[in-house]
Amino acid sequence: MTAELVRGQNHPLPGTRLEIRISAAHPVLAGATLGDAEGKVPGADWVAHPASPKLPGLEVSVQAAAEHRLAVDLEAVPETAHRVSILLALPSGADGPARFGELAAPFLAVVGADGAEAVTYTVAGLDAESAVVALELYRRQDAWKARAVGQGYAGGLAAMLHDQGLPEAVEMAAGIEEAVACGMARAVASAPPETTAISYRHPGRRTQTPPAPAPEAASAAAAPVSDAGPAPVPAVSPGTPGEEPSGDGEPVPVAGDASGWTMNERLYNQVWGMFEDLARATAAYRSAVDFAESRLEQELDRVLADPATRVGPAADAAREEARAKHAELVQQARAVLDRDLGRLVAETEVVEHALPPAYARWDNPVWQAYQVPLETPMALRLGDLHLPERKDLRIPMLVRLPLERGLWIDSGRNSGGLDTAVPDSAELRRLAVECAVAHAVRLLAVHPVGDYRVHVIDPAGSAATALAPLLEAGALREPPAAGAQGVGEVLAGLTRRVDLVQMAVRSGAVDSLPADVDTAEQLLIVNDFPHGFDDRSVTQLRYLADEGPSVGVHLMMVADRDDARAYGPVLDPLWRSLLRITPVADDHLADPWVGHAWTYEPSAVPAGSDVMRQVLGRVGQARRAYGI
Repeated sequence: MTAELVRGQNHPLPGTRLEIRISAAHPVLAGATLGDAEGKVPGADWVAHPASPKLPGLEVSVQAAAEHRLAVDLEAVPETAHRVSILLALPSGADGPARFGELAAPFLAVVGADGAEAVTYTVAGLDAESAVVALELYRRQDAWKARAVGQGYAGGLAAMLHDQGLPEAVEMAAGIEEAVACGMARAVASAPPETTAISYRHPGRRTQTPPAPAPEAASAAAAPVSDAGPAPVPAVSPGTPGEEPSGDGEPVPVAGDASGWTMNERLYNQVWGMFEDLARATAAYRSAVDFAESRLEQELDRVLADPATRVGPAADAAREEARAKHAELVQQARAVLDRDLGRLVAETEVVEHALPPAYARWDNPVWQAYQVPLETPMALRLGDLHLPERKDLRIPMLVRLPLERGLWIDSGRNSGGLDTAVPDSAELRRLAVECAVAHAVRLLAVHPVGDYRVHVIDPAGSAATALAPLLEAGALREPPAAGAQGVGEVLAGLTRRVDLVQMAVRSGAVDSLPADVDTAEQLLIVNDFPHGFDDRSVTQLRYLADEGPSVGVHLMMVADRDDARAYGPVLDPLWRSLLRITPVADDHLADPWVGHAWTYEPSAVPAGSDVMRQVLGRVGQARRAYGI
């Protein structure tokens, strides 16, 4: 349960390893101070700020930003520290608001190690203040609590640090402001329009500073990327590896070069960092090309606007000069993009070989040494993402586990829009079922023995060939449900499970669940929807899609939306609640932040490979060993 605090309220913390997420309507600098028993800050070495971001148990961002993720390990802070104060300030001298009253209220959330928000606080009521002590973590009788403070200072950062008892508050504030100003200058600098690049800055990732973007491209370069995937990114991690320069000065990519408490978490964060790098680099390139096109149009319009220069050698020379300048701008933008994408290609090659099975392609050698895991991973690979600027640069598409949304594998004719040789309807349906089976095998393989169970509804029996590996390995306890009666029985059983578990969770009586209720995660694969479904079954399916994920029941639909048109708009919420993926490459995944249409490509088993059956065989051996 999340506690929504107002100023002055406090709440116990769920643990000592925490992440503090900060969201503001404009870039702010974030810092933290350690206070003694009286709440005073003894010296500069008790302050974490962009110029000196690390203290024992604390790490803050090195740049002003609208979003921050600060990591706190309260067990690692000095014993003499009794409180941790989270500070926010508006950068001075920057183009933007000079007081918090001009902005929407900043929002803070304290997140536990399980990724759940324990405490949230909206810092409301600010006006002339340009700095604020937003939140305080304090020690009380060997336990830690969070308090919503919201103490603002019109005198800015220096006044706030002085009020905390720091002797050299003015000097430290000036040093912090200088560091932030330098960082902002590196990130978005004044440059000729033909220079277009981006400054890579991701929480926990290394900082690279290529040439700065053109003013026209800076807005696209700085645009946030869709929040469909990235998970908590702790900024403090013991033993986070770094990057070493190669002999020619280029950084050497290192697998796991991101923040996180484990290697798998660091790899997950690194993959999402690569996704953001690709999104921003491409956005900057497209913005630069748009600028070049706009400039060309303007220069041609000027030539045509004057009757004296509209025709003749002078007009031809002016048009040729404008086109040459356009070609030069596009060429320079492409050169910067190719350089950035080349670095990403080198990084993906290194990272791909280091991925665990849950994140790896089926052709990754890691599957040859596969062993049934003892714990569930934090994410699962559904396929690859790429953009048309460089199709061979593929970023793994990772989704967090447990699945928060069901999957819809679209077997309709609108799939495969990028391929001129689109498979026919029968072939698409076959590929869609095989894609569903591959995802189901991966889900079974990455969960501990007995923690995942698969059900299949195949009313017409059309998926028998694709489902054979699951049946042979014993991954399906019952044969696929067929006919209207079989559909009804499976849906009724899963609906009952959702109802009982929801009631048990709400009443705090999970131990009192009936013995026949399987508490393992459940995956329901539905093929050929709506064949075999009546109105009651459709209602139950919608209920499972909406309520099932919260209690461990997940849906995977293999369907053509056009086949369900007879139900009218009643099923539109069902389709919208599912994550649509395709059995063939398709550019249907929209990125609302930078406007990209990402091409999704499923993670397919290589032709002639027996890797999926081998993995299923090991899963089956483990299940038999445990008597499941």
